[in-house]
Amino acid sequence: MANMKGPRFKLSRRLGLNVFGHPKAMNRATKGTSRADKKLSEYGQQLLEKQRLRAYYGVMEKQFAKYVDKAKKSDDQTGHALIKILESRLDNLVYRLGFASSIRQARQMVVHRHITVNGKRIDIPSYLCSPGDVIALKEKSQSIELFKENFQNSYLNSLPYLSKDEENFKGTFIRLPERSEVPIEIEDQLVVEFYSRN
Repeated sequence: MANMKGPRFKLSRRLGLNVFGHPKAMNRATKGTSRADKKLSEYGQQLLEKQRLRAYYGVMEKQFAKYVDKAKKSDDQTGHALIKILESRLDNLVYRLGFASSIRQARQMVVHRHITVNGKRIDIPSYLCSPGDVIALKEKSQSIELFKENFQNSYLNSLPYLSKDEENFKGTFIRLPERSEVPIEIEDQLVVEFYSRN
């Protein structure tokens, strides 16, 4: 399974945005370290936003392009539809619900079969969840201290499209999010424009 590897903080500094949500990610960022500090062409700005969005969700280029194609077929605005698809990924929802402290850790939890969706074990991080799906920590995994601490001490703000049941180590994907509810700093229209060039 291909995924994005490499130093996370270095990538955040290069993109000029804390795409991993770690409080120390931008500590060593100085003027000139980011591509955003340079004068970019219209194409350069679109490319930068696309790379930022990909890094937020840890999605490889080929799969990301497929999501864009799917979003274009939606009745919704393409940029908003793309964000809704990315937010519906199982690894993202595991992270958003607080089971994991990062998307990478969430992906690892899914692959190692610690997560169930509607009672079934799913080990595909890119699995797209539907509204109403219940995402839970497998019963045997509830005794793992790291997962317990993550879930019970999650510092992430609660999101209106998710509900969390701390006592039973599970959460529900209530509905697809509105664009304004998704906590990412991305100009998604630039991403759409990047793919419209081809």
